[in-house]
Amino acid sequence: MRPLRYFRWWLLLGWLIVLAVVYLSLSTRPAIDIPVRFGDKVGHFLAYGVLMGWFVQLYQSRILLLLHAALLVLLGVGLEFLQGYSGRYFEYADMAANSAGVLVGFSLCFTPLQVLLQRFEACLFSRR
Repeated sequence: MRPLRYFRWWLLLGWLIVLAVVYLSLSTRPAIDIPVRFGDKVGHFLAYGVLMGWFVQLYQSRILLLLHAALLVLLGVGLEFLQGYSGRYFEYADMAANSAGVLVGFSLCFTPLQVLLQRFEACLFSRR
């Protein structure tokens, strides 16, 4: 796997996504409503799956990926506890959905999708 040409920009974008998840988790009014049964759990799952999937695109080291996975699970648990103090609901099911999303995002490192961002860069720069 070759390194990403704009690794720092992609990393910055990843951390901006983390900040967006933190903001959306702690805001008093949820900004995103998924109109299906257990839609909030789907949202938690997708948010943390996308986050972990993003970091899978950036790092090749399994140790770094495991560290990011652990930190994202801790972030999900911590934010859920903080929600209990911010006027939102504390739910163990949200923690489970966050953790499941991290697990699925992590599993991308065992599939061809782990190089999706590299392929995007290759397509982007092959036309120049």
